[in-house]
Amino acid sequence: MKIRVMTIKDYDGIFALWINTPGMGLNTTDDSRECIEKYINRNPTSSFVAEDNGKIVGVIMSGHDGRRGFIHHTAVFPEYRNQGIAKMLVDNAMTALEKEGINKVALVAFEKNELGNVFWEKMGFIKREDLIYRNKNIHELKRIDT
Repeated sequence: MKIRVMTIKDYDGIFALWINTPGMGLNTTDDSRECIEKYINRNPTSSFVAEDNGKIVGVIMSGHDGRRGFIHHTAVFPEYRNQGIAKMLVDNAMTALEKEGINKVALVAFEKNELGNVFWEKMGFIKREDLIYRNKNIHELKRIDT
């Protein structure tokens, strides 16, 4: 198992993982090759993939705005779960963000994602009851069902 920095060359492998992970919340704009490439270019050292014999089996996207870090689209293929891969991905992302001077990291997980929420609790991410998450699409986004 190898953990390494994600590049745009990994897109097909990470998209195959995402599309096969129920409840990822993907859309054709934000999760397109072009948008992921913009994200990687803006955050070149903080997103990671896990590889097994050249196959991408895990991914975490993380980056920051100069003040706060964010984690997005973390996933591991089911047959590779419970081996510590997701924890290694999170640890790599947190270390990379810390090296860039980031002291706090946020993420959004769907409430119905029980498996994911249990994992994030184990990783020390607390549920905030004092916030209301809001967003507004600038353009209409087409969901990709997973």
